[in-house]
Amino acid sequence: MKDCTVNSEYLFFDSKNVTLSDIKMTGKYSFQYMENLVIENCTLDTKDAFWHSKNVMVKNSFVKGEYLGWFSDGLTLIDCKIIGTQPLCYCKNLKLINCTMEETDLAFEYSDVEADIIGNVMSVKNPRSGRIILDSVDEVIMEDAAMECSGEVIVRIGGQRCSR
Repeated sequence: MKDCTVNSEYLFFDSKNVTLSDIKMTGKYSFQYMENLVIENCTLDTKDAFWHSKNVMVKNSFVKGEYLGWFSDGLTLIDCKIIGTQPLCYCKNLKLINCTMEETDLAFEYSDVEADIIGNVMSVKNPRSGRIILDSVDEVIMEDAAMECSGEVIVRIGGQRCSR
């Protein structure tokens, strides 16, 4: 799918091998239970996107919505702007490369994550494993975990890293 505007609920539910380019999408519950999805140069305004998805790559895109990516496996975001509450929780094999996050609180809860984030994140809660490297974070919540959480949050300071 290329060069179009879409307004839909449950867009591509349980689909496989889909590529989207230059799409403007609004709706709810998009890309759930998908496998092998590539999204490039898109604007997505959606709630509950990528739930239970596998092998998804999102590049150079704007992604706005609540509860982004929950229970996904192999979700990779590259050069993306992410906006919304409680994003990227309960994920396996999650990667963020050169992304920005705005208005994102309680991010990464119980996720296995490798992230390099430019700018600030409001709050990170109980990452299960991996490393989240960012410029600043308002709050790191490492308490009341229902499982063992060893994920690191590393704040860059003048080119140096400081763990929290």
